Amino acid sequence: MDYKAFFADVLAWIGEANVAATRHGMESAEFWAWVADSAGHICRKYQDHRLAIKQMIMMTEWLEEVYNQRRSSRGNSN
Repeated sequence: MDYKAFFADVLAWIGEANVAATRHGMESAEFWAWVADSAGHICRKYQDHRLAIKQMIMMTEWLEEVYNQRRSSRGNSN
């Protein structure tokens, strides 16, 4: 696996995730469908290499944590 290319793709994906979150909102089904589809695309691009799968699972979990933290902080400010 070309690790340099893979991590460049992950870095680009993070930027694209920010754009998708801004465009759709993290609360939307469209955003989470984009996350699943794009993460799956990266995994397939790297022939479902174990590192690619684990990295994209971690990135998805990270987005879920960000979403939950934002939701939590909105609930505390009401």
